[in-house]
Amino acid sequence: MDLEPLIRELSNYYDKDSQNTFVSVYFNKQDDAKFLEKRESTCSSLLSKEEADFFNQTMEIINEVLKKEKGKTIAVFASSKHDLLRSVTLPLSLHNSLVVDTSPYIRPLARIQDEYEDYTLIVLDSHQARIYTISLGSIEHEKRLSEDIMNKHKKGGWSQQRFARLRKGAIQDFYKEVIEHIDTHETEQIVLAGPGTAKQHFSEQLPKHLQEKIIASFDVDIDDEEQVLSSSLSKMKDYEQQEADDLVQRIKAEVLTDGLGVYGLEETLAAAQQGKIDVLVIEKDYKLKGCVCEHCQLIKSGPIKDCPICGGPTSEADVIEEIIEFAERTGATIEFTKHDELHNLGHIGALLRFK
Repeated sequence: MDLEPLIRELSNYYDKDSQNTFVSVYFNKQDDAKFLEKRESTCSSLLSKEEADFFNQTMEIINEVLKKEKGKTIAVFASSKHDLLRSVTLPLSLHNSLVVDTSPYIRPLARIQDEYEDYTLIVLDSHQARIYTISLGSIEHEKRLSEDIMNKHKKGGWSQQRFARLRKGAIQDFYKEVIEHIDTHETEQIVLAGPGTAKQHFSEQLPKHLQEKIIASFDVDIDDEEQVLSSSLSKMKDYEQQEADDLVQRIKAEVLTDGLGVYGLEETLAAAQQGKIDVLVIEKDYKLKGCVCEHCQLIKSGPIKDCPICGGPTSEADVIEEIIEFAERTGATIEFTKHDELHNLGHIGALLRFK
């Protein structure tokens, strides 16, 4: 499941009057629905009369969606004022939240997209293969291929050397069949698993463009599906952490050479507003209270009652969320990481497309 098109679409919505008219709900199917009732009552009581009217209309729409999707983990984004309704069911647990703001709250979706990248998991030995597409931490698709090599080439009166040669050729033909399948179905990353040396022999037969996508390989019982999935997820997590670490080092190197790198709030925010960001890197769970004038798209840390540009009202905002929205609108990649050096650099940084 690719969440990126939805995230990008939502990033383009905002209320030009700086009214809190967008409602974003992340709801875990395993949790008590009373959470929503309490949040709905609290939010309604804190909004202006006009905002509360929009909010109550929007919640009627959202509650209808939740009834239809009862028992599922779901994210819903809606606004009666802006005629918006989008929802997505998710195969993983979420922290419950109901957010009312001047724009859809997309940070949790962006983080899920970053932390649960799709990948192809190939589990094989010399005569059978299972090819899984893993999306958002769960198996989305499975393909099984097998070849009865031992029975197809019974030894009979053949010499041992000839039998071994025929068996080797049959294994290679089987690997070619597997390669043909993944060449039309593979994702950006491939993980190889299985017992013995079959993984190595198989990878040596892969064309270069597929070999370059292998990010991990490990031994496992081919029939232990639960262990196969959990181990592959662990390998992907290690890979993604290393990828994030490398990005932080690249940002440092670009900053030191006065190249295509920025760090800290002011420089990163300016780059996001100017559409310069190629890759945005954010410290996990970091938030910064500030304000936004949606009419002018002015963002400031700290409270400002009236916009210094248009004189209109501002609304309270998480500055980091606003930077994420700018980055998404211009097609930037977003990475979240726990990293001491990023913390020391001001919690946020970016690689740029241009200066």
